[in-house]
Amino acid sequence: MTRPAAPAPDGAPVRILVCDDHAVVRAGLLALLDSAPGIEVVGEAGTGEEALALSAKLAPDVVLMDLQLGEGIDGVETTRRLTAAPGASPHVLVLTTYDTDADVTRAVEAGATGYLLKAERPEELFAAIRSAAQGRPALSAPVAGRVMAGLRGLRVSLTGRERDILAQLARGLGNRDIARALFISEATVKTHLRRIYDKLGVDNRAGAVAVAKEQRLLP
Repeated sequence: MTRPAAPAPDGAPVRILVCDDHAVVRAGLLALLDSAPGIEVVGEAGTGEEALALSAKLAPDVVLMDLQLGEGIDGVETTRRLTAAPGASPHVLVLTTYDTDADVTRAVEAGATGYLLKAERPEELFAAIRSAAQGRPALSAPVAGRVMAGLRGLRVSLTGRERDILAQLARGLGNRDIARALFISEATVKTHLRRIYDKLGVDNRAGAVAVAKEQRLLP
């Protein structure tokens, strides 16, 4: 029976396998990930077939997966096989330049835990890797809305106050400034934010704004 790899114990680094068919891109990723605390690259692959073989041998926590892999099986099929492999399977975090609805849908349906764009800042990539290692969804803000609305058919219903707070989020205001603008306490703002995140299926401010724009929840 296939099951996700167990989360790394506290203090243990997240073990990463990088799969990208461009050697220069892989080299850049390896150099970048080497600078990240708590992350250890255990292998690199240039094809889907190589990623499957190395994953079986090295048992990484997360496979960082490009979608387009040149010859051989693509990133989606590789993801499907990785997550369906017998025993403990790694979490797959897609890292790509492609963000069409079809690409996102295929990757998530294949079992990807997260979907990140290569244009993201390094700290966003590091955070997404750690989230994926725990089995938590990690999505780039630009694609979060489409994933939630398109794949899950989500129809979100927000209260008037939640819409007010969401509008302030879209302006880039912090909790204290939102509280002042709406004449409520910071604790109340935090409570509403938790409810907004739950309803939108996100875990951060950027994701909430992205989903809100996608579903036209903002004025």
